[in-house]
Amino acid sequence: MTRLTVADLPPVTGAWREGDPVGSRRFVDLGALELESGDKLDAVRVAYESWGDPSAPSVLVLHALTGDSHVVGPAGPGHASPGWWESLVGPGRPVDTDRLHVVAANILGGCQGTTGPSSTASDGAPWGSRFPDLTVRDQVAAEVALADHLGIDRWHAVVGGSAGGMRALEWAITHPDRVERLFLLATSAQASAEQIALSSTQQAAITADAHFAGGDYYGADHGPVAGLDVARRIAHIAYRSEPELEQRFGRDTEPNGQFSVGSYLEHHGAKLARRFDANSYLVLTRAMDSHDVGRGRGGVVAALSRITARTVVAGIDSDRLYPIAQQQELADLVPGADRLRVVRSLHGHDGFLVEQDQVGALAAELLDPGPWS
Repeated sequence: MTRLTVADLPPVTGAWREGDPVGSRRFVDLGALELESGDKLDAVRVAYESWGDPSAPSVLVLHALTGDSHVVGPAGPGHASPGWWESLVGPGRPVDTDRLHVVAANILGGCQGTTGPSSTASDGAPWGSRFPDLTVRDQVAAEVALADHLGIDRWHAVVGGSAGGMRALEWAITHPDRVERLFLLATSAQASAEQIALSSTQQAAITADAHFAGGDYYGADHGPVAGLDVARRIAHIAYRSEPELEQRFGRDTEPNGQFSVGSYLEHHGAKLARRFDANSYLVLTRAMDSHDVGRGRGGVVAALSRITARTVVAGIDSDRLYPIAQQQELADLVPGADRLRVVRSLHGHDGFLVEQDQVGALAAELLDPGPWS
């Protein structure tokens, strides 16, 4: 694997900007969006992709923190990476586009085509530091507006892992009549103190970068790529398991004397900084910190009791970021969930992306038109 470093990066982070090539993405302008905070975004654009016949039952696939709408397909114009769930969605695959219509949208606040801090505000300048704080519920509100635009009154299923699972939960709680089936993977009912602690440390790495400029670095010679690089390294430790890091790297060193595990983290930090926007990373992680399905609803138990969807809940046995007890809580409290499914993996939280055979089998179980197993 070729190792990237911050020195390999362009002067400003490679976030999407209006006018970039968009590949197979499509865009919908949804107008104004009222936020939970009372703020308002006057003009929201959502980037999305879809597969299958639009007249078939529709499935919403929700990506995680630094993912995007490109669930399947090669890298190319508008897509820095190939599809992130390549073996799950497509003809004859667990989410079978021969019989299902699949929609995936980029998250509100992101940097891959949907309105976010790097987008142009009404005054013609990038939002930058002026972009408002978001919650998971705000992000779902934008997805609801997209569904309305597409004429989708009810999802056959809503599927999400990690941050995508947070939005899937909010869909099923806020709009139970619009979600028939639900797949919750490596996620939780509310952000824990440890998750917020890890997130806030990553945020501090970005804002401490001398090139952050209070969030108004667009158009500058340098952006906060070093801070974003460090933030991703911190996150990546939590995404993988300790046994995996020990097995793969141990105390091995590179020819330059650097520990191999440090070189590995450096590569992943620089890789993200090449394709993602630091301000979006801040907005999205803060939204994840806000995640609490019980807020304003009488607590977690009351909120989860609203769900009417047939539900599969799955956790990763080696996940230290979203430990399996959090998924057990969901399986115990969501009325339509019969039991917790466990994905066996050495890869920690990233097992929801890596273990596509196991995850695909669970998705197929949920989407099977036959009786509930």
